[in-house]
Amino acid sequence: MSSRRAAWPLVAVFTAGYLASYLLPTIVGRLSVHLGLTPAQSGLVGSALLLSSASAGFTLAGRVERYGSRTPARVGLVLAAVGYGCAALAGSVPLVVASVLVGGFGSGAATAVAAAGIAAQRDPHRTSSLGLLTVSATAGALYLTIPHLGGGHRLPFAAIALVALLVWPATTRLNGPTAPEESASRITGRLPHRRSGLVLAGGMLVWSMAQNALWGVSSRIGVVQAGLTEVTVGAVFAAALGAGLLGVMGAGVLGARVGRAVPIGLGTVVIAVSIVVSSSARDLGSFATGEILWNTVYPVVLSYLIGLAASLDVRGRWAVLAGSASSVGVACGPLLGSVLSEKAGYPAMGLVLGAATLLVAAPMTAVALHTGGRPLVPGSVRRRGGAPAALLAATTGSLSGAVPKLGSPEQAVTELRVRRRRLVRSAIRTAGPDGGPGQSNAYASTSDR
Repeated sequence: MSSRRAAWPLVAVFTAGYLASYLLPTIVGRLSVHLGLTPAQSGLVGSALLLSSASAGFTLAGRVERYGSRTPARVGLVLAAVGYGCAALAGSVPLVVASVLVGGFGSGAATAVAAAGIAAQRDPHRTSSLGLLTVSATAGALYLTIPHLGGGHRLPFAAIALVALLVWPATTRLNGPTAPEESASRITGRLPHRRSGLVLAGGMLVWSMAQNALWGVSSRIGVVQAGLTEVTVGAVFAAALGAGLLGVMGAGVLGARVGRAVPIGLGTVVIAVSIVVSSSARDLGSFATGEILWNTVYPVVLSYLIGLAASLDVRGRWAVLAGSASSVGVACGPLLGSVLSEKAGYPAMGLVLGAATLLVAAPMTAVALHTGGRPLVPGSVRRRGGAPAALLAATTGSLSGAVPKLGSPEQAVTELRVRRRRLVRSAIRTAGPDGGPGQSNAYASTSDR
């Protein structure tokens, strides 16, 4: 996949896949008001949507290279448009739930394709930041307009379906399926960094569950506890998502200058504090403060987590698996938030969610410290432990192949032992860019006996 060519289509598909989770508060709130569901029931519908999305990610994990990006993305966008479109037209709860499951699977398929493609980019963090920037801007615009248009539960679903249709033309720029033998050679490699990947996936599951538990009931906190109108709450959400845009842009500018551990660890602590502030809000000032602070830092940490997962495997398998685990947490969030708020109240819910967020900050930060992931400088190669290794090899007859692109699998490292010092100099020269036709595609590591 050409990283430069495929960047903007991946951002577009990422936006279509993520939009449903960003609009979850208004979806859950309107299902409760206009379909007569209890808060727990409407939260369950939101959880079903996101769980269906997560199942699509697990289904496609490791298979995007085999099928190519274009076909799964198109299938996902069609399912999203049809599912959410039918949910917008349906007037009964069973039909809405069935349609939501179809639409959620489509959103998950689109997100999985985008995650796999982002992992193949030269700079995964930058691409994921652009995706979060776009989806935040889209969701913010919708939060400013939907409260003024009415339409019950129909309008949010119709908006998601429309975005999926608008993104469809971008799929023409995605790559098609690979040849069977090429696909087999690409996807049969061992999954790298298994322990770190599993810890990161588990941490993202709990982290996302805590975030979405609050996000799923934020609208009700503003209306019921803080005494605000839906228009005012929508304006707060739009301002919060606007602050999130600034946060994502700041993360894109910061890049990896301070590594990934500091933004993930420190950002998660700030998120935990803002969750407590938002859930205990009883007026506009405290509610807006908590929501804006939270939405400013949340996408920043998420962009670094996505970049960290992408760096663990250039083929995108950990990006998809960790993203799907995160989707499971997101799916459990609305139901968890609804149940906790009904049983213990919003302030107590915030304390529980804040504590859970703090608990997972340590293991996720440890993963960022333990593995540097893929190197940031194009052309360098890391050994499995993350330490940089010099690559002195060139592809036969081609200088441009001397250094692999970051979107390709890591080169094999072979040690060559020789007995004479003069042979050492000869071996290194042969393996360099000026080597002749017989140069070796290996790292020349030499030693005397």
